[in-house]
Amino acid sequence: MPFLHKISPLFYLILSFIMTLGFNACQDSEHPEVPGPFTTPLGKVYSREKASGKALQQYLEAREVYKKDSSDVEALIWFGRRTAYLGYYEDAIAIYSQGIRRFPEDARLFRHRGHRYISIREFDKAIADLQRASELIRGTENTIEPDGIPNAMNIPVSTLHGNIWYHLGLAYYLKGDYPNAYSAYIHCRESGTNPDNLVSSTHWLYMIQRRMGNYILADSLLRPITPELEVIENNSYHNLCLFYKGAITEEILIPEGKPSAASDAVAYGLANWYFTNPDSLTLDKGVDLMSAIVEGDNWTSFGYIAAESDLIDLQRKADPVIKE
Repeated sequence: MPFLHKISPLFYLILSFIMTLGFNACQDSEHPEVPGPFTTPLGKVYSREKASGKALQQYLEAREVYKKDSSDVEALIWFGRRTAYLGYYEDAIAIYSQGIRRFPEDARLFRHRGHRYISIREFDKAIADLQRASELIRGTENTIEPDGIPNAMNIPVSTLHGNIWYHLGLAYYLKGDYPNAYSAYIHCRESGTNPDNLVSSTHWLYMIQRRMGNYILADSLLRPITPELEVIENNSYHNLCLFYKGAITEEILIPEGKPSAASDAVAYGLANWYFTNPDSLTLDKGVDLMSAIVEGDNWTSFGYIAAESDLIDLQRKADPVIKE
């Protein structure tokens, strides 16, 4: 059109600048790319969902804070945590890895990356990270770890030291290394005095000793557990410990007798109790409960991952040809 020749070059420069700003704004507000489906070691395939709602908003805010100052390790940690809460564990691991290259002495980065290695079943890498984190905290004061997903009372109940030892113990447990798992959970129980830490660590300590055939020692670990403990967050572990102690029945532990109505943590605790019962007749019931857990959708819960690991180990024992 002839009139276009009358528009000054300055107009085109301004128009180009506005379009560039608009493009960058769109880029900044984009959803994170959804990772591909995750295939578990048992061959079950789970799709990752597109981020939405509050979790997406928190992710975008954390990403923006990090982009403004990528040298801020706190911003990097929260960017990684918000990414992981979306279920995008590999991306979170990449963020923590970037942080470790820049801040190799920050135990928190190894703690969080180790946790997410557990989520994607890379247990050896998790152990290496969490072991390194345990070395970095040696001689340091323990601190409360802020919650990314607050509990109902909005009172954080976990600590940096406790979380490092908890996840290290879990990684060893999932590998079937019960002596090292027990040692880590002893450190975890000693890291804090609040009831939530007590019941969560005692639950795993009890299960580990039953796995090792030490039933008397397992029972002795339950002595500090009482119904009166003021547990804020880890009610599932509290109820399990009370069940192990004989203070509540299975009917109370599992609503309406349906494991699917309970959390994976409770279902797995009950499964392990049956699986390690001296009466071998209950072993099959434990295996059935584990199988029911892995038929569910919560593939990143620790109960699911533990049940999965046990079933794989049983398959391996039944067929020595199966490799890790």
